[in-house]
Amino acid sequence: MITLYYAPDNASLIIRIILEELQVPYETVLVDRSSCQQNSAEYSKLNPKQLIPVCLLNGEPVFETAAIALALAEQHQSAPGTELAPTVDNTARPQFLKWLFFMSNTLHPDLRLLFYPEKYVGHNEAEVSRFREATRQRLLDSFTILNTHYSGVSSDYLFGDSPCIVDIYMAVCMRWAQLYPASSPGQIRCDDYPALKRFMQKLEIRHAVVKACEAEGISGLLFSEPGYADPPEGSAT
Repeated sequence: MITLYYAPDNASLIIRIILEELQVPYETVLVDRSSCQQNSAEYSKLNPKQLIPVCLLNGEPVFETAAIALALAEQHQSAPGTELAPTVDNTARPQFLKWLFFMSNTLHPDLRLLFYPEKYVGHNEAEVSRFREATRQRLLDSFTILNTHYSGVSSDYLFGDSPCIVDIYMAVCMRWAQLYPASSPGQIRCDDYPALKRFMQKLEIRHAVVKACEAEGISGLLFSEPGYADPPEGSAT
């Protein structure tokens, strides 16, 4: 059994969507952020950086969102033409890896910097403001790069007629960018990235995506016009 340690509308949502797309059985364990459970000694044994998610695969904890996503896609291959990750003999594999690592090494970390600047520059309001604005500009650049690339894609998704990990990762990151930080939402809008919005509108109506989001109290237009989660358990922040 695969076990996903999750918090609602956190990076674990990416993994939950992937698990639903793969249609493999899994169980979830809530990491309650409202009580900072991610900082507990027990959770730190699973992920010493105390970040969410962690996934138990073959009885061993795996952290880092992209690593979990790729391991799942490769261990549970879908039917030909519906793979969440191009296989190693697929000529699209290098391009897929390029964009996957762009998501995990560039876009996703900058979102964390935008949401939690005090962790990096302290609590001086002027420094936080400068730091947050510089980070926001990098995010705008990253979304522009993605939008330019997606605008040249003729298939339904990045690498074919079914979504891959990168599509899912991108959509969830754009969701967060529109909602957070909660004190000043809306500074990044998906309407400014029409190619990305077109892909997100396709993705947000897929059964697996809707099912994963509903489990975490997320409804409506999940990516293109997102609203805050109202989870049945735990806290998104």
